[in-house]
Amino acid sequence: MYELKVVTRFAAAHQLTMVGTKCENMHGHNWKIEVHVIGENLDKAGVLVDFGVVKKHLANIMDMLDHKYLNELPTFENKQPSSENIAYLIATELQQRIDNSAVSVSRVTAWESDDAGATYIVRNP
Repeated sequence: MYELKVVTRFAAAHQLTMVGTKCENMHGHNWKIEVHVIGENLDKAGVLVDFGVVKKHLANIMDMLDHKYLNELPTFENKQPSSENIAYLIATELQQRIDNSAVSVSRVTAWESDDAGATYIVRNP
């Protein structure tokens, strides 16, 4: 099994309700996003998938989130824009965009600070 990791970043604001802390106030983060993709076999070029392909798709997803107030995005209409839900969103969006059945998103971590992040792990990728 092979695993690739790509790291990207975006900045955005959000507000979390019902957490009972200062996070209920609107605030922002500079999120660091770590994406892992896995696959069993390398292609003819000797790679799982070109890093550029993953980075291009991630850049498009980051454009949806970067410098936005996440609570106002349709994708978070009925759920909190938490780091957990951001990781899930990125994992599912990226998997839909990767046009290669031999490559699967295995996990995504959304770091909201240097010492706090949430990971979404895809079951049976």
